[in-house]
Amino acid sequence: MDPTAETMLEALLAMPVAALGTLHEGAPFVSMVPVVPAPDGSGFLIHVSSLASHTRDLRADGRMSLMVMAPLDEDQDPLALPRLTLLGTAEAIEAGTKDHEAAAEAYLARFPQAALTLGLGDFSFFRLRPASGRLVLGFGRALSLDGAQIGAGLAPKP
Repeated sequence: MDPTAETMLEALLAMPVAALGTLHEGAPFVSMVPVVPAPDGSGFLIHVSSLASHTRDLRADGRMSLMVMAPLDEDQDPLALPRLTLLGTAEAIEAGTKDHEAAAEAYLARFPQAALTLGLGDFSFFRLRPASGRLVLGFGRALSLDGAQIGAGLAPKP
């Protein structure tokens, strides 16, 4: 991957909001979720309510897709919009564990307003682990990525 692609991958992986695709009763379902890169570079963290369809979907079937995109500039062709689609699995993070504490700390660092929902019993953390992805850098320029390439983009920088 060339330096331009690496830079764009890292920028997209840092986006705070993503479209989450789950399987809802066997059909595709997409919703918006705030996301935080996991501190250990293993994927993304989401903090979701058990009342939400996507949470129930992930508990029933952990397969997921996540899409992030760069903001659309004025007069930009939407087909040239840099974007990243990831495929992988979701796993619940058990409350009261060190992983849960680390997830809460990382999530609050990015979204301090989430302090309100951290104490609510129906909210929980999930780790989204990407296995593969497709990086679109613009019209006619795309790369397939494996989990290692995505992980390198998520890894904490020194």
